[in-house]
Amino acid sequence: MLRPLLGLTLAAACVTLYLSRPSPHGLVTGASPMTTRNTMALRQHRPLMPPSLRKINSHPSSSSSSSLSSLLRGGVSVKSAVMAEEEELMQTMLRPEDKDGLRQKFAANIRRAQMEICKAIEELDGGAKFREDAWDREGGGGGRTRVLAKGNVFEKAGVALSVVYGQMPLKAISVATEDPKIIARAKELAGSTETLPFFVASISSVMHPKNPFAPTMHFNYRFFDFDNSEDNGLWWFGGGTDLTPSYLNEEDIKHFHGSYKAVCDKHDPTYYEKYKKWADRYFQIKHRGETRGVGGIFFDDKNDQDPEEIFKFSKDCLDNVVNAYVPIVAKHKDDEFTTKQKDWQQMRRGRYVEFNLVYDRGTTFGLRTGGRVESILMSLPETARWEYNHQVEEGSPEAEILDVFKNPRDWV
Repeated sequence: MLRPLLGLTLAAACVTLYLSRPSPHGLVTGASPMTTRNTMALRQHRPLMPPSLRKINSHPSSSSSSSLSSLLRGGVSVKSAVMAEEEELMQTMLRPEDKDGLRQKFAANIRRAQMEICKAIEELDGGAKFREDAWDREGGGGGRTRVLAKGNVFEKAGVALSVVYGQMPLKAISVATEDPKIIARAKELAGSTETLPFFVASISSVMHPKNPFAPTMHFNYRFFDFDNSEDNGLWWFGGGTDLTPSYLNEEDIKHFHGSYKAVCDKHDPTYYEKYKKWADRYFQIKHRGETRGVGGIFFDDKNDQDPEEIFKFSKDCLDNVVNAYVPIVAKHKDDEFTTKQKDWQQMRRGRYVEFNLVYDRGTTFGLRTGGRVESILMSLPETARWEYNHQVEEGSPEAEILDVFKNPRDWV
């Protein structure tokens, strides 16, 4: 049985195994029990694209449709916004023994990516800004959760980062992985103690646009490592990016999948087909007989190569998020829509909620073990809809996309 994608909730499930304690860094905000601060001294907003829809330092995917609009071809690229203050903040989340090697490299990379992706989304939204909560985990480490809400384009967008460490019970390892070799090795190393010293770094995100023709997007990339990993080989990478539209636009989906095929092909020509099929299998809402969206890529328990090579693949996938997604939302954010179309989007968001709460083991594990609720449920939309025994009209656009959810397609 395939393990569910830990997704956004990995940061709240496997990396918040114990209750977090207040952070010494900042200001109390909202209902969260965590002490937080606003670290959003970001640059002043600049429009993502002028009315002329000019291209912005990007190149189209070689696998994208040849008829893709100039807007979609243009994509977007953003320069790193990591400043000295943020680099210092990132360092406070690492122990001295974690500040050299792959642990530090992965943590620094996901912090960089978090800031760059948030900057691109803010520029696209043109109104709301991300607020950041800094939280600490009592057992070691902590996180930085950024949320944008009630924007011009996005109803809700969140990007969560966590870097945590401590002692992980064996039962938690069996939730984090279903690889029998990893579980067997963990049991062997733990012995009678039933725990293992661990390190986990993760970045997770979900974007929920307002317009029904602009799709939702989710990604998660993570690195698990256990002490003395060079000796015991107990480490792995996981991750993926997927798209959830309410209406079918093949050009958009081909662009999204094509961009990730290009990334995969750069590293291994077998990756895309393998990881695309894995995503299709994972995102099944079994009680509905349909998928949550149109998939993307998903990989997990990946430790079959030199870790530096897998890190490069994970980094390239993460760096492709903006190029794969932002142009699609930019293309549709101002599309006209009806009340009926908005209601359908809300019902599809209901399906999103069903999947996350029923099938995502990261979510259920986090809720059952006292994890940070605000981080666990950040993936959920602010609004959703359920209608009793709703049936789509035959031949309608809603029926068209529903057929795709019931019968996953190959896009590139």
